[in-house]
Amino acid sequence: MPGGLCKTQAFRGDPQMKCLYYVAPELESTSRVSDDLHDVGIDDFFVHVIAKDESGLKKRHIHSGNYLETLDVVREGFLGAAIGMFAGVVGCVLLDNFGPFENIPWFVYVALTVVATLFGAWEGGLIGVEKENKKLERFHEDIEAGKYLILIYARKDQEAAVRHMMSRRHPEAEFAGVDSHFVNPFTAVRRRRAAGDRVRA
Repeated sequence: MPGGLCKTQAFRGDPQMKCLYYVAPELESTSRVSDDLHDVGIDDFFVHVIAKDESGLKKRHIHSGNYLETLDVVREGFLGAAIGMFAGVVGCVLLDNFGPFENIPWFVYVALTVVATLFGAWEGGLIGVEKENKKLERFHEDIEAGKYLILIYARKDQEAAVRHMMSRRHPEAEFAGVDSHFVNPFTAVRRRRAAGDRVRA
């Protein structure tokens, strides 16, 4: 698959993409993981690291997590939009039944609902900026302890190769979980606690 197309699909939430979570103990290990992933076809674009030591990541030319990965903007924005839409619909029903005006055009109700939805999304986004991404709460203690959370975006046909390489070359990095895609704000991530990682047959 051409790199440009793959990158586009990855951030559109391509169902063929997965996000693999690994927790590395130190920067040197994280840097080696980033380099070794090239051998299994994973570009730097698809490897993001969330850590307190962002300056260290920058010096090693490793992509740090972006605001969609570190903040709860998307999830809170969607929730805010849903609440805003509900409030807009209820408001329109009340206006139609108990308001002082008669024969209000239908597009006015649509406009009011759209405005309420957008306002809810905006308010939700502002709330999300102040909150850690909910997907990271199971890794919060590790990140605070100075460890490195590595997010590897891989196609389904790459997953086995990535996990096999990681278990062989980087046993120090804990395979901590897998998500259908990190960008989807409503998918759950189960934190794995295992002594080792084996590729499924």
